[in-house]
Amino acid sequence: MPQSQISGKAYHEATKHSYLSVQIDPNYVDASTQPSPFKVYPKFYRRVKLNLNNPVHSFISLTSAITLEKVYKDGPYKLRVNPSAGALYPTEVYVQVRGIEGIVDGIYYLEVENNCLTLIYKLIDDGLESYIIPGKSINGFIFLISCVYYRSSWKYQNRSIRYCLLDSGHHLGAIAASAFLHSRDIQLIFDFDKLTLNSDLGFENKEFITACAVSGEVQDKKIRHLRLKVPFVCGTDYFESNQFIEDAYKATTLQKSRQQKLEYPQFDFDKDKFYQTVWDRRSIRRFRKESISQEDYLYIVQQLQQPIPTENYEEIEIYSVVHLVEGMTPGLYKGTYLVKTGNFSEKTGYLCINQAIAKDSAVTLFFVSDYLNYQTAMQIAGFLGQRLYLTSNYLGIQCSGIGAYYDDETQELLETNKDVLYGMVIGI
Repeated sequence: MPQSQISGKAYHEATKHSYLSVQIDPNYVDASTQPSPFKVYPKFYRRVKLNLNNPVHSFISLTSAITLEKVYKDGPYKLRVNPSAGALYPTEVYVQVRGIEGIVDGIYYLEVENNCLTLIYKLIDDGLESYIIPGKSINGFIFLISCVYYRSSWKYQNRSIRYCLLDSGHHLGAIAASAFLHSRDIQLIFDFDKLTLNSDLGFENKEFITACAVSGEVQDKKIRHLRLKVPFVCGTDYFESNQFIEDAYKATTLQKSRQQKLEYPQFDFDKDKFYQTVWDRRSIRRFRKESISQEDYLYIVQQLQQPIPTENYEEIEIYSVVHLVEGMTPGLYKGTYLVKTGNFSEKTGYLCINQAIAKDSAVTLFFVSDYLNYQTAMQIAGFLGQRLYLTSNYLGIQCSGIGAYYDDETQELLETNKDVLYGMVIGI
């Protein structure tokens, strides 16, 4: 087995849940100690307030917008277009803008809390292209996804490497949804010089780049590396390092992904309805145990099978445990192929750490992969998860991601030796 494959699998193996591990370490945290979910740049940085009536501004804003604020006893939670494990939101977005009227060429931090762009670096003859697509220049946008990992590891410890990558994939899915609504093509890129870019962006060990999405006109032009290092700003109000996560990130960053031909998906969503779906998307916490139609379920499966716009790729196989779909035999399916019949609702509830939503759903889905590049595979799983969220909600069907499950026992149910990367549920 290649070393690159061993690295990713070893870190995945080290973060597995079992019935025993969950009992030994139930992982309670003091909510009052939660690190800040927003990065704050000094007030003297130049900012561009995003106006949703401006199509360019709207395209950028909708990749990360706050859609609902909930107030609990330990403080407010600002929910966003992209879901996040535990609503901890470790992912950040930086946008390079080049050749766009009305916006200075530069690298901007997308300040989600205040819906504005903060200029952190002004471009001259340099830019992000030299790290990502050497020899090319993008007239348009380069979206960088990063993870401020302590926001997640504060609660989830070592297993948060999974959640950071899944959340990154969800965030890429939110960018793709905004691109669809604004009639723009995007390309996801996972294989590039992330370590050098982390250093030049001044992230130290507290934040790391996971992926990028480019949208615009590609030109043959040599762009040099950033001529200056970007001043460091920590993404949390305090920080505790986790060596396991930092090692896992570095090891899996050096791996190469499988490659495929770039293809773009073709969606037939009504844009007005889809726009409202993006704003209204939520993670369900309780189902009424009602059936969904076979037509809706097959439509969802069809959207999951649409191309993912990237040349760096890892195949994700989707297993569906069907509980309540009209006209479909309850059982385990791989795609639309029936693997085995049976009522597995109690089993899936148990496997997902006794979460009722995995038992009461219409369908419980598991994403598995035999990957070369762990980072890419996890992010594509998250990207597909965001697609599942939006397609289901578009049809009036509720959805939630499940990152916690008994790994080995789930593999046994699925009859696979491939790693289980993500669980999800849909239903009414």
